[in-house]
Amino acid sequence: MKGQSLQGCADRLEEFLRKLLAPMGRSERRQHGSLYVQGLLLDGERKSIEPLANRVPGGNVQALQQFVGQSPWAWDPVRRLLGQRMQEALLPTSGWIVDDSGFAKQGTASVGVARQYSGTLGKVGNCQVAVSIHLTTEQESMPLDWVLYLPQAWIDDPERCRQAGVPESTPFRTKPELALELIDRLLQWGLSPQPVLADIAYGNNTDFRQGVVDRQLTYVVGVESNTGVWEKPTRRVQARRRPGQGRPRRPYDRGQPRALSALAAALPSSAWHTVRWREGSRGPQQSRFATCRAQPAHGHAHDRAELPPVWVLMEWPVESAAPTHYWFSNLGEDLSLPRLVQLAKLRWRVEQNYQQLKEELGLDHYEGRGWQGWHHHVTLVCLAYAFLLLERQHRKNNFTSDFA
Repeated sequence: MKGQSLQGCADRLEEFLRKLLAPMGRSERRQHGSLYVQGLLLDGERKSIEPLANRVPGGNVQALQQFVGQSPWAWDPVRRLLGQRMQEALLPTSGWIVDDSGFAKQGTASVGVARQYSGTLGKVGNCQVAVSIHLTTEQESMPLDWVLYLPQAWIDDPERCRQAGVPESTPFRTKPELALELIDRLLQWGLSPQPVLADIAYGNNTDFRQGVVDRQLTYVVGVESNTGVWEKPTRRVQARRRPGQGRPRRPYDRGQPRALSALAAALPSSAWHTVRWREGSRGPQQSRFATCRAQPAHGHAHDRAELPPVWVLMEWPVESAAPTHYWFSNLGEDLSLPRLVQLAKLRWRVEQNYQQLKEELGLDHYEGRGWQGWHHHVTLVCLAYAFLLLERQHRKNNFTSDFA
């Protein structure tokens, strides 16, 4: 955003930040927060503190460094207010998208950094990884909350965590566990429950799916093609124990489960339907889909309780030799195929969020190394993103009214 454009919406930005920065308390913190967000909004290749401060009238590098990296303001109340504000602005809401993103780093000092896989990098690299949750509609999406993933090596090194400012006694948590914590926070904030949307990294995790169910929420999540299912509800039957052979494995009353890829290949051609889910910049987005009810067979492989039946959604593009994507969903049995496809395909919006947050607002430009500074920076980036989204709505509404 150019300086002239920012001046043109200065009153709206001031009012937006006045309410959302109130939890910071002291007036100088709120002032620094406002300057930081303005610096993020203004054009510039780097959004780290020094160049950011230099492009904002009244910006002071040392003061902003202290505000972001050391000032003890709590970010959760700011994010809570932002979540509540954006839930009111983004209507009608369609889902909560869960995902994670990588932040490439040099060296080993930045909190959470490790050689680990990042979907952003597309490989194993030296990076931080953060899990995020986004509110989405059919047209817009907005990041609401974040948590930094700490690899086991960090948790096993208390001194390293202490130096980086990680709260004491922070346990190791997998990314699906962190995602469930983010969902809990949105519920604690009083946000209206939404279907949870996620890719294979979360959908493959049975504990994650069950955690969503335990919170009385619905989901549409990606799963792998080799995931086993029962085509009809099944149950374990008591096996006879033979002397000297130890504990018998309990068989099932319907044979063995079937991989989703085999299930899809066995469907008749009449089961596949062309569904258009949105109009894209290159024309209509559409593909062939089929759906059926099936029972995930996780309990069969891990000797755990059997799971209730779910929707299985399968995608087989005309140009592909085999089906390409699979999803599970626990939405109601009367769900239509177009609606299920629409929800499954909404997850792409999170990739657009990450791209805009990094390329336009410097999400991954923070050069500090501490836990607190990283969470402060991410919170302020989300405020800047939300304001840009609201400005797009404002201009669209004004344009529409001009021609009404």
